[in-house]
Amino acid sequence: MMLNIVLYKPEIPPNTGNISRLCVCIGATLHIVEKPAFDLSDKAVKRAGLDYWNELDFHYYPSWNDFKERIDQQRTFIVTKFGKRNYTDIQFKKFDFIIFGNETSGLPEKIHNQFLDDQKIRIPMKPISRSINLSNSVAIISYEMLRQFGFNFF
Repeated sequence: MMLNIVLYKPEIPPNTGNISRLCVCIGATLHIVEKPAFDLSDKAVKRAGLDYWNELDFHYYPSWNDFKERIDQQRTFIVTKFGKRNYTDIQFKKFDFIIFGNETSGLPEKIHNQFLDDQKIRIPMKPISRSINLSNSVAIISYEMLRQFGFNFF
């Protein structure tokens, strides 16, 4: 698949289910890094993903290092409210990896520190806002990528 959505230790089953369903609908690969806060067979995950689970291109990595070895030289971005660049400022390329932190604490500092400022992107929001729902954030950026690719669903 040409779009790579990465979730780091997701915590809320319906968000992961929604993202899984989105990935199938747009032809993206879903990568989950480190153990989620729930069992992936959780009813809420399955319910949100509907009957798309059998079609999901899915990869699980037990550790951050396992994931980093897998992507090696691939172009990656992390989505963070601390990013200096808006997601719309990025000229996305096929096979990019977009990494999202979990719902309550985002990505740990040790992971943030592995990325250059140019790799840290944000979704603009009011300064008083803490965050946008994870599944909404994934949808926003995924559809910007698709827009740039002419809505070619691969």
